[in-house]
Amino acid sequence: MLRVANASRSYGDETVLRNLSIEVGSGEVVAVIGPSGVGKTTLLRLLALSLEPDEGTVALDGTDAWAVDAAERRALRRRVGMVFQEASLFDASVARNVEYGLRVRRSWRDRLHDEVAGLVRSNGVADAVHEALDVVGLTQKVVQQADSLSGGEAQRVSFARALAYEPDVLLLDEPTSDLDPRNTAVIEDAIGEARDRGIGVVAATHDMHQAERVADRVAVLLDDGITEIGPTERIFEDPSDERTRKFISGELVY
Repeated sequence: MLRVANASRSYGDETVLRNLSIEVGSGEVVAVIGPSGVGKTTLLRLLALSLEPDEGTVALDGTDAWAVDAAERRALRRRVGMVFQEASLFDASVARNVEYGLRVRRSWRDRLHDEVAGLVRSNGVADAVHEALDVVGLTQKVVQQADSLSGGEAQRVSFARALAYEPDVLLLDEPTSDLDPRNTAVIEDAIGEARDRGIGVVAATHDMHQAERVADRVAVLLDDGITEIGPTERIFEDPSDERTRKFISGELVY
């Protein structure tokens, strides 16, 4: 579905990612683990098609996102969703926040059609909002103002907003780093729901126990790049790379 091949990215004189390759298929969860500062967020930005690699390719369904024109690249971006570490919601109701993703991801032709037809708020949009909020257990909050939510609830709304428009790939940047166990469990269940819908998920996380719980495959990102990627059970129980073993066991300290 989404593939990065031999990609490198630098910021000034500092190389953050070097000759990195990773892919995610439909209906699978890939966890990216590694210490702070090794480039997990930069990798997610490459996968989101918002950051161009200095070298290498990033392709969605075989289309190199940086070998096409800007209009086609925007169309590809609409197929990728992202949930950030900290929720960023508008000063509006929960429903309007979730609905926003649906509106901005649709093409200008669809929006023009709705304007002509006078469909300011279609039943289809309302159904999608309700369904996404049901996944994160917040249908009872649909009319509540976003600024009155707890931090965990706000993050769940952010997840619902990304899920509502059914992206092909969903990217998660430390989505539960500051959440309590209950909210963490809800987000992890929602990741499973995304997988069941055939959405490919990439989750960057410091929480190795979470990676074990939710991921089908795990990629270990260290200063050397991705040292190893493979089935979750094998990575944690029998890694083939010594650096992976040391990182997972806590021997490799950054």
